[in-house]
Amino acid sequence: MQHGALVRRENESTSQAITLSSSSGDSKAVSTVVGRIKRTSALQAPIMLLQGHEGEVFSTKFDPSGQHIASASFDRTILLWNTYGECENYGLIKGHTGAVMEVHWSRDAERLYSCSTDTTVGIWDVSTGQRIKKCKGHSSFVNSCSPSKRGGEIIASGSDDGCVKLWDAREKYETDSLESRWQVTSVCFSEAGDLVFAGGLDNTISVWDLRKKQVAYTLKGHHDTITGLALSPDGSYLLSNSMDNTVKMWDVKPFAPADRCVKTFEGAPHGFEKTLIRPCWNPSGTQIASGSADRTLVIWDVDSRQIKYKLPGHKGCVNAVDWHPKEPIVVSGSTDRTLFLGEVNE
Repeated sequence: MQHGALVRRENESTSQAITLSSSSGDSKAVSTVVGRIKRTSALQAPIMLLQGHEGEVFSTKFDPSGQHIASASFDRTILLWNTYGECENYGLIKGHTGAVMEVHWSRDAERLYSCSTDTTVGIWDVSTGQRIKKCKGHSSFVNSCSPSKRGGEIIASGSDDGCVKLWDAREKYETDSLESRWQVTSVCFSEAGDLVFAGGLDNTISVWDLRKKQVAYTLKGHHDTITGLALSPDGSYLLSNSMDNTVKMWDVKPFAPADRCVKTFEGAPHGFEKTLIRPCWNPSGTQIASGSADRTLVIWDVDSRQIKYKLPGHKGCVNAVDWHPKEPIVVSGSTDRTLFLGEVNE
């Protein structure tokens, strides 16, 4: 098997999707029960279990159309899945020599961006599985990466070496390197692409102004390591998860009040594994979701801060969650090496 090759996996027994529905032997009872459940999506079943990774799943993302899913794992691979039908695992991307910590789709869904403990950031062609660019420059584990949301796609990466680096697929080396004293565990671009939010071991979020190449302001309030960041769909608010067992919502609009923390959400604890749990928003910005060390996926209503769902099923810490761009569907990835696809009511 060549490095970077895309391998078709539909018929391999190691990768499969399992439909979870009623297993009663009484077909009449089954049809009656299913008939009473109001479906909210085009998934084949309300819950689908996706199996195939040989290590913990650290990141999972829907593509912009919602038709496909990418998942990244400790097993050094990125798997590609169909969202609908049998949720076939149709592709395997290999090339990293360390755990793949985070993965993102490009806006046109033709590329994937990934970062790894092998100290590199990868840019991949989805159709061929070939690596377009291997971004080398970090001197330690790369924990997080994030593509810009506008203009030419620039990728930001955060590493244990304390640096936030910016990459352009057209350039050989990084276009910028922003240095701090602490390990960086999560990065995220602002809506306009002129700021990069970087969270780390110092419990704060540094907001870097890319034009001045300095920290514009910091977001303080967490009491432990920041594990994940996510910008709201309208770009006005930032979501942060921390090992202090809280998820916070920050006002990142220009000229916002000095105290930018507007809400705190509780109910998704971290555990002894100390994994980088990443949060996400639904497309309308009315709900948020995060994984949890108690093996559940937690969904809150933003306005009330109340938990709407605490979804069970995983047998390990839930590290990653993403919301379908067009339907009320969430995908989650766990240290139990599996992914769940599930529909919810919005």
